Amino acid sequence: MTIALEGHFADRDAWSMQNCPVARTLAALGPPSAVLVLSEAYFGTNRFGDFVRNLAMTESAVTARLRHLVKAGLLSREPYQEPGQRTRYEYHLTKMGQDLAPTLVGLMEWGETYLPGDEGRQVMLTHAGCGAAVQSQVRCTNGHDVGVDEIIMGPPQPEEGQNG
Repeated sequence: MTIALEGHFADRDAWSMQNCPVARTLAALGPPSAVLVLSEAYFGTNRFGDFVRNLAMTESAVTARLRHLVKAGLLSREPYQEPGQRTRYEYHLTKMGQDLAPTLVGLMEWGETYLPGDEGRQVMLTHAGCGAAVQSQVRCTNGHDVGVDEIIMGPPQPEEGQNG
């Protein structure tokens, strides 16, 4: 089961995976602990001390991961000030960070299926609207489920009305 390659991608000696979208995404995410920090942001954590406490990571590690995720554009850094206190910062998911949710749901789903904890599944994601299980899927823009062996990777096609 493989992805078919077309155009300049068909010659595997002519291009490198070093600048592929997956490599760029992994670079933006940074080390695995940065993904844990990002996951905490999805759970509503936005203050530094809460990240440190919830993740049981050192302050310096959380600082480095937050700095990386802000620089990558996945989190924003917003000042706040409690009365009588110095200015501090909260971290919030950007649109770019929010749009990564399906990918992280897919990773969570894969991990629960193939790498369950010692006591089996630990997490079940459900739709708040109807209670059904949430799944990540690969679909075409026409709504068809797409298997790996049905995917073709090629150069982008010009949009209608544009000269190529």
